[in-house]
Amino acid sequence: MIHEVDEALGRLLDGAGLAATGVEVVFDAPTRDWAARRSAPTVCVFLYDIREDNSRRNSSSGEVYDEDGFVVARRSPARWFELTYLVTAWASRPKDEHRLLSEVLTCLVSTDSLAPHLLTGSLAELGLIVGLEAGGTSLDAPDASEVWSALGGELKPSLGVRVRAPLAGITRVAGPPVTEGLVVRSVPRAGPEGTEASRRLRYTEVGDPGQEGFGGSRERPATPARRRRRGDRQP
Repeated sequence: MIHEVDEALGRLLDGAGLAATGVEVVFDAPTRDWAARRSAPTVCVFLYDIREDNSRRNSSSGEVYDEDGFVVARRSPARWFELTYLVTAWASRPKDEHRLLSEVLTCLVSTDSLAPHLLTGSLAELGLIVGLEAGGTSLDAPDASEVWSALGGELKPSLGVRVRAPLAGITRVAGPPVTEGLVVRSVPRAGPEGTEASRRLRYTEVGDPGQEGFGGSRERPATPARRRRRGDRQP
């Protein structure tokens, strides 16, 4: 699911005009060594925090149907995660970086969710809304300064982007629907005279179960008369 969100963000930014101007969108960690090797205008979308949204967890399950309407599998519910990105612009001059970051900000703040045509793989199959929030991060996410310190780089203007995406549940194949009645047959064994006899369990009045089984043609025996107990009144 994570790589599918990356691809959707890349498509979103490329469609906003970055690809047409020769700006490359990457998902690398903006370390000091990476910055030294960069030679072209670049927008870096760095994923630095992944947390589950427990408020959206549920225990219901979904069913998968075939073309005939039969249940062929059961799927556990999707679990939602918040993916937090650090978006930065890289160019030869700070002025160019700010202009590039402004274009990215304009694109992201006008997008509340990733459009269906941007989604691939499991995100497209689930058909659920993948939310997007730009300009801020969740309250419990690491601060941007902490991220830059961990990367060993210098503090740089950045944009926080948070994506709420579902992780598809586990699919378990279901058994085929029951189309035939239950038939119980006893195991043949040798009789007292050496002849083989079939054990009919308690269905003594049925000679051959046939296609419908013992329950198909069995008649219920008559209810035995109630035994009189001492003290019962005579009719």
